[in-house]
Amino acid sequence: MRRRSWLPELAAPVLLIALVAVVGSFASAAIALQFRSAIVTAAIVIALYVFVGNSGVLSFGHISFVALGAMAAGLVSVPESLKLSVSPELFGFIASAQVDNWLSLVIAALVGGVFAFLFGIPLMRLSGLSAGIATFAVLEIVHNVLRNWPSIGPGAKTLSLVPETTNLWQAAVAALAVAAIAYAYQRSRSGRMLRASREDPAAARGSGIDIHRQRLVAFTLSGALAGFAGGLLVHLLGSITTEQVYLDLTFTTLAMLIIGGVGSLWGATVGALLISGLNSLLNEAENGIGAVDLPTGTRLVTIGVLMALILLFRPRGITGGREFSFRLPARKGGRA
Repeated sequence: MRRRSWLPELAAPVLLIALVAVVGSFASAAIALQFRSAIVTAAIVIALYVFVGNSGVLSFGHISFVALGAMAAGLVSVPESLKLSVSPELFGFIASAQVDNWLSLVIAALVGGVFAFLFGIPLMRLSGLSAGIATFAVLEIVHNVLRNWPSIGPGAKTLSLVPETTNLWQAAVAALAVAAIAYAYQRSRSGRMLRASREDPAAARGSGIDIHRQRLVAFTLSGALAGFAGGLLVHLLGSITTEQVYLDLTFTTLAMLIIGGVGSLWGATVGALLISGLNSLLNEAENGIGAVDLPTGTRLVTIGVLMALILLFRPRGITGGREFSFRLPARKGGRA
């Protein structure tokens, strides 16, 4: 039996991200920033998809790994004197650390992956509502530690003067790498076992699948990708606060994944880029565009209504939770 090629299915999200980058390269500086933000957000949503989409377990805690990655990448990119002027209580090894852009992203991925692994050891034994609540507890723990422990970061202050190195093409290449890793994982033996446990946990256990182990692998990989995306985010904005990587971003990224389609990489990519565009448009409208001046909060209300409608009338998302493939149909009596 001939194995299906994975390239036609991976091509769709790759081409969509590349198309957004190409269009953004012709835009003005202000508009190009919105395109870069959309691509970085897509990387965050794809990282979330790696765990949620393959395991079927809803996670409210992945933005904590984005926060850890953003703070780690930001702190190791700022000169020591500038860090100490904002956070004089920093540990010495954090204050003295300074690396280049790409190494800071590697550190962000490592930090996200290590903490996801440590949190995942106990939490991945849970399922359903209890698992979701437990991951929300992770978000609260990380947020409050980052906000109230000045020895490891700026605390409630803004971590500023971070080099703004996430240009349009670095964002696109990084997001494409995240998408490729996500798709390679879901096609791997570990990914297939986790998806089998999502469909029928009892049958998966009966066939010898260690569900805890497979969830932990996905949670760790997803955390590492989220940390990496957090590094991209801080190098995009040039500054970061703990509030920027907390409840608002948690709600928005989950809404993107649900609206696009939780069950596929294509759905995660479509949802992230589509809602990012809508989010930017509504944000501008809240600040006033010509005669249009929407009330503050319209953006989140609109996204919430869209998510509710999708859950009511198309629970599998816009894409139906399926991958989009450029594969040609097979000819009768011959090969495709």
